[in-house]
Amino acid sequence: MNDSHNNMKSSFDKASAEPHALLELGEISKAFPGILANDGIDLRVMPGEIHGLVGENGAGKSTLVKIIYGLLRPDQGSVLWEGNAVSIFGPSEARLLGIGMVFQHFSLFEALTVMENIALAIDEKWKPQEFRSRIDEVSRNYGLSVEPDRYVHSLSVGERQKVEIVRCLLQSPKLLILDEPTSVLTPQEVESLFETLHILSKRGCAILYISHKLHEIKKICHAATILREGRVVANCDPSKEPIKNMAELLVGSRLPEINRKRLTTHGVERIHIDNLNYTSKDPFSVKLKNISFTVHGGEILGIAGVAGNGQTELMSVLSGEVKDVDERSIIKFNDQIVTSKGAAERRLLGAGFVPEQRQGHAAVTEMSLIENVFLTALKTCDMENSGFIDHAKARSFAESIIANFDVRTTGVQAETGSLSGGNLQKFIVGRELLQQPSVLIVEQPTWGVDVGAAIILRRALLDLAKSGAAVIIISQDLDEIFEVCDKIAVMADGTISILGDIAAVSMEEIGVLMSGQKYDH
Repeated sequence: MNDSHNNMKSSFDKASAEPHALLELGEISKAFPGILANDGIDLRVMPGEIHGLVGENGAGKSTLVKIIYGLLRPDQGSVLWEGNAVSIFGPSEARLLGIGMVFQHFSLFEALTVMENIALAIDEKWKPQEFRSRIDEVSRNYGLSVEPDRYVHSLSVGERQKVEIVRCLLQSPKLLILDEPTSVLTPQEVESLFETLHILSKRGCAILYISHKLHEIKKICHAATILREGRVVANCDPSKEPIKNMAELLVGSRLPEINRKRLTTHGVERIHIDNLNYTSKDPFSVKLKNISFTVHGGEILGIAGVAGNGQTELMSVLSGEVKDVDERSIIKFNDQIVTSKGAAERRLLGAGFVPEQRQGHAAVTEMSLIENVFLTALKTCDMENSGFIDHAKARSFAESIIANFDVRTTGVQAETGSLSGGNLQKFIVGRELLQQPSVLIVEQPTWGVDVGAAIILRRALLDLAKSGAAVIIISQDLDEIFEVCDKIAVMADGTISILGDIAAVSMEEIGVLMSGQKYDH
């Protein structure tokens, strides 16, 4: 690795002689208690260049871009902006230089409207009607339609992502940093975003594009820097580098394959949904209409769809967080009607749930990992005895999650909020899987995780299904659905179209149904 690192340094030294770099980092290092997050990192981004930044969860990507955006100060190293040494003491200074950033975990206030959230990040003073028109203009121009008067709490993850991007584009940045921008977008939305990025690139805006999806890096980026354990291990031209090579550089070893066997027989019926109808009191929510389907033991059903078409409402109803469904609706798990039961009761009957929002919903970030175990496993794993918590059992369970799912952390007492997004996702999914549920419903299981972690999670879901469990994956990632699911359904405007065996379904058919149209054979 040292030789590789020295070779990288030599190539950067040569590159430094080239003019016109927009951003240049030299020997950036940053340490936290117990971890060296960035170790002598060099990075060079040219005007108009789409530069991929790739690495496993915990490789140092987030730390590095937080330094660029002024949220962190490096312990050592230099930052050059348009050839001049700068010290960036906060996001406001970064924005003044022309640096915009869209975070993987959104920085939006849920109690405010879209327009109010965007206004908070804009230094210019606009009259409300002019500002609304400007938002509409930018969102239309870049294919990122947003509704200015909707409250953020009513938006899906994909819709919130659009708000974040529009907010950045309103500032006309010279460098736009995107952290996993397509993790919850449909293929059509991804293509629209790529068109936007190509337009920005042609106009001279540089883009630092952080993604675990190596096929995206290959398709859109002019250059890529690969990090591992806080160091640069390679630079490449993604258009010329095989994806397999980039993946193995990223993880530092050969990747295991997911061996997928199609079902030939079905197990017992574990999930039965009949005539499910639900109308939320939230005026911006999606009404669920006449949803019916079954999932047998050993099956994995993938539910695809454009964000904001009722997936969040469906998850809330199936998990028991919402119980006020139409009186004709029937939800059965393991042949027991659970329609009126809450989440805790459904868990005791063998169900497990992973919502899409990691922070604040699936986990409490201010609590330790061992404390987060109690949120769903206290009763199902018998961690309570005569009203007292069995801390030894909880510690052992948390340690098993960390070991089995390769969660990178300092230990079970670490604050959950200290984990990177992908490591937190591995912990949350692992917490459910190790309870061995017979019914598992998971929303966006590999959202924002790297290629190695995605393989770990997908193989674990397959193993759970092989054990006889019924699994539902609600995902905007069609590659994921095609990789692990037996059956596929498409959700649009609160209804579900059941397509059946995934091997008999075309991408064209799925795309048409996702847009809310009927597919004409």
